[in-house]
Amino acid sequence: MSTIPLSAYLLLALTLFCIGLFGALTKRNAVIVLISIELMLNAVNLNLVAFSKFGVNPNLTGQVFSLFTITVAAAEAAVGLAILIALYRNKATVNVDEMEELKH
Repeated sequence: MSTIPLSAYLLLALTLFCIGLFGALTKRNAVIVLISIELMLNAVNLNLVAFSKFGVNPNLTGQVFSLFTITVAAAEAAVGLAILIALYRNKATVNVDEMEELKH
């Protein structure tokens, strides 16, 4: 039974993180920015689980930390979407460039 090497997991996580970073830095739609941040957090989760499996002392520590980051990501998505809904009701846009009320 062959196993997938650690480098394959790391390459996949790197690709996911780069796609998420690109989306978070270049897109103007706030929903797409939140999705990109979630993609970056999933890349971190993949790294945590991969290093937990292939580490010197394989244990469940990476999976436990991954559960915590999934919880934080869910809370971030809920709060972020609630803020976006409130801003959309006031401004009628989800464009990041037009949301300047928090600057003043």
